[in-house]
Amino acid sequence: MNKLYYGDNLDILKKSISDNSIDLIYLDPPFQSGRDYNIIFKPESNGVKGATSQIKTFEDTWNWGAEAEREYIELITGTLTIEPPSQKLIDLMKAMRNYLAECPLMAYLCMMAPRLLEMKRTLKPTGSIYLHCDPTASHYLKLLMDSVFGARNFRNEIVWCYRGGGSPKNDFGRRHDIILRYSKTNEYRFYADPIRIPYQAEGINRKDDSMWGKHKGTNTIYKPNPLGKIPEDWWMIDILNANDPERIGYPTQKPEVLLERIIQASSNEGDVILDPFCGCGTTIAAAEKTERKWIGIDITYLSIDVIKKRLEKNDLREKVDFKVFGVPNDVLSATKLAEQAPFQFEIWAVSQLNATPTVKTGDKGVDGVINFIDHTRKDKVGKGIISVKGGHNINPGMVRDLKGTIQSQQAEFGILILLEKPTSGMIEEAVIEGTFDYRYVEGVTQTKIPKIQILTVEDLFSAPIRVVLPPNVIEPYRKPSLKAKEEEEEYLF
Repeated sequence: MNKLYYGDNLDILKKSISDNSIDLIYLDPPFQSGRDYNIIFKPESNGVKGATSQIKTFEDTWNWGAEAEREYIELITGTLTIEPPSQKLIDLMKAMRNYLAECPLMAYLCMMAPRLLEMKRTLKPTGSIYLHCDPTASHYLKLLMDSVFGARNFRNEIVWCYRGGGSPKNDFGRRHDIILRYSKTNEYRFYADPIRIPYQAEGINRKDDSMWGKHKGTNTIYKPNPLGKIPEDWWMIDILNANDPERIGYPTQKPEVLLERIIQASSNEGDVILDPFCGCGTTIAAAEKTERKWIGIDITYLSIDVIKKRLEKNDLREKVDFKVFGVPNDVLSATKLAEQAPFQFEIWAVSQLNATPTVKTGDKGVDGVINFIDHTRKDKVGKGIISVKGGHNINPGMVRDLKGTIQSQQAEFGILILLEKPTSGMIEEAVIEGTFDYRYVEGVTQTKIPKIQILTVEDLFSAPIRVVLPPNVIEPYRKPSLKAKEEEEEYLF
């Protein structure tokens, strides 16, 4: 079964991924750019747009500290990974620390090195790995890859070229990424025919043999392959523009055609593809489209939720077509998440209602928004707000605070999610607020929605969740189809 893991990929690689079990690894890790990345939510239904929101998905900022020091020591002493570090890797890490000192880049490399070791362990002898990075750290990562996989197993430095606006005034425009391709052994698989592209040479359609050269010392004549040529190690593939149907607002989203080429070049149908930094699930989408099995891992629950909904939109069912690991599946595990990662707990709770997460900073007590088409106001967008409280000290003041937030945010109703059962005073405060009368057809009351509803984490595990919502809720983000398009755009080189 296809598998989606929420958690630290180093722990999951060690505990859950077997030796020599993966046919192809693609990873698009943080680039050590020093930036924060946000996912943008633009809810829309039949031309009606909900409130735009954005939330930070990850910080691509690294600092040398106790965690980096620990990983460095445990790496070079061989206690951090199942796959033991080679002496070359140990010497390289020592040399780079001597050269770079205790800086953000060194912290980043200490994060990457043990994960690359574990990826090597899980890769089959016939397997390949593609590491997607940018020129900020690609030269350092190539040294890591050489020491982990062996310089003899370096296959290509692929340059993904693309166009875009906003070039700097005093530099050449930065318009390419680097993809480092390595094999585990010399027995690697490479399938040329599925990825061939059209020739561009003049006269390519000529039928006579005079234009084609002969192999030295033979009479064999070079002729074009009827399927086209194998691509060079530079790929001119457009990035996703703002209005591309694939785009879902994820900050580092890559085009599916890029992943399809990688997958088709280095795997067969039915093979297992691993993406340990799976983000919004483009690798998974490409694997589904090309009929491969897949394993995805990400450390943010928001990514897991995006991928789950993307899969469900295409009629793939959890526990039937794929299984999710590491997410709360009972009150105890949800409570543990609230204690260890409060922000991730809030996102998880909001996602259970298929709502849009809100900006973490300055959210004014609003952790999620439910946008809906409000027919009582001539098809304008209505709003319900969600407030999540992960602590154990609950009181009626929380309901009063939500009441004030509903008024200040001009929302129609609010939902309060608690770890524990509400007190009688909280229930009384909620009941006296009355209801919002939602009218689906003018003059006919469709639904009476309590102005304030209180749910517990236990309620979130019920099926269906006992909550009253408008029938015309707008999806929190666009989820592109995984199905192949009728007409795929051709990229000529």
